[in-house]
Amino acid sequence: MMEIERRIMKGIGDGSVLAKDLTADKVRTRPKEKNPVKICDTTFRDGHQSTLATRMRTSDMEWMAEEMNKCGFYCMEVWGGATFDVPHRFLGEDPWERPRTLKRLMPDTPLAMLLRGQNLVAYRNHPDDLVDAFVEQAVEVGIDIFRVFDAVNDERNHERAAKAIKKYGKIYRAEICYSLTQPRMGGPVYNLEYYVRKALIFQNELDADIICIKDQAGLISPYDAYDLVKALKEELRVPVELHTHYTSGQGSMSLLKAVEAGVDIVDTALSPFALRSSQPAIEPLVVALYGTDRDTGLDIEQLFRCGQMLEQIAPKYRDFLDTSRMSVIDVGVLVHQIPGGMTTNLVSQLKQADALDKLGECQDMTAKVRAELGYPPLVTPTSQIVGVQAVQNVLVGPYKMISKEVKDYCWGLYGRSPAPIDEDIQKMILKGYERGETPITGRAADMLEPELEEAKEESKEFARTIQDVLLYALYPTTGARFLKYKYGIDKTIPDDWKPPRAPRTMEEIKQEDALIARAKAGKLVEKVEKPIPEKGPDVRTFNVFVEDEYYQVEVEAVGSASATTVSRPMPPAAATPAAPPPPPAAQVVETRKQAVTPTVAEGEKVLAPVPGMIIRYEVEVGDQVREGDTVVILESMKMENTIPAPVDGTVAAINFETGANVGRNAVLAVIT
Repeated sequence: MMEIERRIMKGIGDGSVLAKDLTADKVRTRPKEKNPVKICDTTFRDGHQSTLATRMRTSDMEWMAEEMNKCGFYCMEVWGGATFDVPHRFLGEDPWERPRTLKRLMPDTPLAMLLRGQNLVAYRNHPDDLVDAFVEQAVEVGIDIFRVFDAVNDERNHERAAKAIKKYGKIYRAEICYSLTQPRMGGPVYNLEYYVRKALIFQNELDADIICIKDQAGLISPYDAYDLVKALKEELRVPVELHTHYTSGQGSMSLLKAVEAGVDIVDTALSPFALRSSQPAIEPLVVALYGTDRDTGLDIEQLFRCGQMLEQIAPKYRDFLDTSRMSVIDVGVLVHQIPGGMTTNLVSQLKQADALDKLGECQDMTAKVRAELGYPPLVTPTSQIVGVQAVQNVLVGPYKMISKEVKDYCWGLYGRSPAPIDEDIQKMILKGYERGETPITGRAADMLEPELEEAKEESKEFARTIQDVLLYALYPTTGARFLKYKYGIDKTIPDDWKPPRAPRTMEEIKQEDALIARAKAGKLVEKVEKPIPEKGPDVRTFNVFVEDEYYQVEVEAVGSASATTVSRPMPPAAATPAAPPPPPAAQVVETRKQAVTPTVAEGEKVLAPVPGMIIRYEVEVGDQVREGDTVVILESMKMENTIPAPVDGTVAAINFETGANVGRNAVLAVIT
């Protein structure tokens, strides 16, 4: 008998393998190992956020939640990150309901969320009163484990959230964003000493329960993973976790080396929502560790069952899967270090701007901007801050257009950058900045005034609960829109809640598949096959003119033996009278313009330099403005941009409403 067959029959590790007895159809149960690798499943959060633009609906999670609960995961990450933004923005769902629903359906599995430190689940640092209130409500809806990270690894941005989490007796998992300045760990910024020092701060000063290395771009190599985990295990007394992505193709190898180094917890996703820019798949890892002293103890058959359920609903979301390249991995990330989700945003933004050919230029510019801004890790929100500035530098000109968030970052409102910001760039960006031109050095949140009471007052017409108020406080424009619809104040269904921004139903998918099948079979236009009758005596011939060509058509009235034939285009005959010429092209265009375009005031146009959404206008028709005054706030790639008046004058027209989506070069306002 071959050795592999003998080991399957006997079991590995003193009979610890769960395997079918090949001589009797029985199943032997393996006891749990003393030091099993614990699994955090990310399928319901980072799995679909990374692969499908966060579009998985709560109803599809409900459908399979009870089976997921049977898997025996250490925890499941189900909330936070973009899963607070996308449901209310694109799916018409209340984000607070998702964890509450899943807690009821998965009572045996601890639920985890991703919290962006002082950013919470949005894109700027928020004052302490909002942090306290948000953590309290997150606990109320069922969150047990808070994965807290800060985009620039400033531990001061963890302080308030950590204190609130501890107050309610929940688990504070401190995450350190993994980044590089070269292909492997090392160099002047992101070296082994940097990560160990940060980990000790989180453990000793903030009382973290778990230390997690958060490799959002899939940059960590297998041997760096081994060295880093080994060093952390030697220095720390709390468990160590590794969160990585498959983007570069190293993810599974890095997890395995981390396991060898003694990592306590790893993050994976069910295979249908794994790989690409998501996490490594759980199923191969379970089998790879089967029967070893790090055996996960998970049932591969139960995991397979859940994966099959996921496959059944996956077609709803196929439009959000990036299939623009054959490869499942993106080795380019090893060069430009841009996470998969950030690349998706860049591609989407450039498509809207009709500038997709500039993607490579934007990737190069991203590296340049990142260096100028002090090498922040490219993770939300700094990935958006750096990425948007790079796009704007390419499309508009270097720092000709600067988002509010870039100004806030350079002033210090996002915390201390990992390396110093380029002084000349910082000085240029902060020129005329409303908070001052001298950067702060203290804790960012200490500079922020409380906002909760103001948000309650502003939202009192459409907010019914404290959770509604928090939704509005974090997302004033889209949050207010959702709440007004939720409570019947505004019953207009936003276009954002319909395909292509929202996923389609299975019925729509089936109809599309049937249409595609007909097209492939050449039956897209069904023709009734009828014999052609002989021509009768009443056939008449007509000339049909199409621009410079004409056709001869034979027609016979219905009721007699009918026949119709069309000849090939023929050169015009000299004797044939010319058809009346069509109206001049300019006349047609003018007629259409008058029919569909409202009259626009003449004057200097305020154009949208990039596609985006109108946050608000700072002026009204009739207002006097000076060149450089802010006319409108435009959100682009979730960053706020101030669009200034190009000249002195009077506002003659405002062409859009708050919340409207506009394209590049749309006329936002007119100044005379």
